[in-house]
Amino acid sequence: MFGYHVPDPDEAMLISGGKAESDGSPFRVVTGRGAYVLPFFRHASYLTLAMREAEVAEQCVTKQGIALQVKAVIAFKVGNDTESIVNAAQRFLSDQDQMSVLAGRIFAGHLRSIVGSMTVEEIVTERQKLATEVLDGSKGEMVKMGLIVDSLQIQSIDDLGSGYIDAMAAPHNAAIQRQAKIAQAQADQAAAEAVQESDRQQAEYARQTAVVQAQYKAEVDKAQSQAAQAGPLAQADAQRDVIAAQTELAQRQAKLREQQLVAEIVKPAEAEADRVRLIAKAEAERTTIQAEAAASNNRIALEQMLIEQLPQIVREAAQGLASANVNILNGAEGLSEITASLVGQGLTIFEAIKKNLIDSNTSTAPPPGQTAMFVEGNGSGSTHEIAPAASDEQTA
Repeated sequence: MFGYHVPDPDEAMLISGGKAESDGSPFRVVTGRGAYVLPFFRHASYLTLAMREAEVAEQCVTKQGIALQVKAVIAFKVGNDTESIVNAAQRFLSDQDQMSVLAGRIFAGHLRSIVGSMTVEEIVTERQKLATEVLDGSKGEMVKMGLIVDSLQIQSIDDLGSGYIDAMAAPHNAAIQRQAKIAQAQADQAAAEAVQESDRQQAEYARQTAVVQAQYKAEVDKAQSQAAQAGPLAQADAQRDVIAAQTELAQRQAKLREQQLVAEIVKPAEAEADRVRLIAKAEAERTTIQAEAAASNNRIALEQMLIEQLPQIVREAAQGLASANVNILNGAEGLSEITASLVGQGLTIFEAIKKNLIDSNTSTAPPPGQTAMFVEGNGSGSTHEIAPAASDEQTA
């Protein structure tokens, strides 16, 4: 676009020809953006903001009067603020390469001043201190020119062949060489010890190898011997196992036979004994029951026989009474009393016989022909025989 200008990122555009800025700057400063420049009435110039460097190689004299050649490198640039850009533009805009020349001269002067206040030992051993003091001494002048220093590095220090620095370093070199020799000797000793240790380990390894080989050979021989004896030993072990198995089989067979005998003989015998015992017990109980039943039946039969003979007993008593000389004083009532007396005597005889049968626990009746005696009458003491009752066949 006509009249519109854009500076590079590392440039500052300076627009002149207008009225002064509010901050007192004689021109307008534009960085990082574009601006419209009125043709014919405004003018745009550009100031670099890139990093620049200056080399310094200055011969200086130390506090001890020893001449030294000191080389340093300075890295600097124009500041980013408007004031620094205006200061740098007013001094270097027409010839920006003069910035490096002027900066080198400023640092050279301060370098000579700082080296003159230090000893060679301080300069050699404390280079950073030297650089810091030179930087601090030149900072004010650089700011006035709109420049800022990023770094200052001391590259080299030379005593111009006087040998002072070498002499200063000699004790250190000697100490270092001595330490180096000591270290070398220690390294050699360590190497020798390592070799000895290696030899010892090799010898120990060889000894252990021989021992292991001997043990291996012994084990091989033992294994071969055992292998040679393995046949007979295995056969003996097998025979022993066979004998043990046969013994166990015989024991099992004997136990099985014992169980068979128990099942075939003992158990049936015990069962038969139990059966016989139960039968005998049952027979005994049956006999007892039959005996008790027989005794009961005999008593019943005897009682029945006595009952059947009771009328005969009464008849016999009546016949005896009929042949006796009995006087009845009170008529029919007296006859009834006599008759009742006869029946009562018959019952008394019956109860006596029954009681004797029960007390003696026998089932036999009075033998044939035995007479039963009773006393009856009027006080004369006559006796009568009572025959046992006849059976059904005798009655017939």
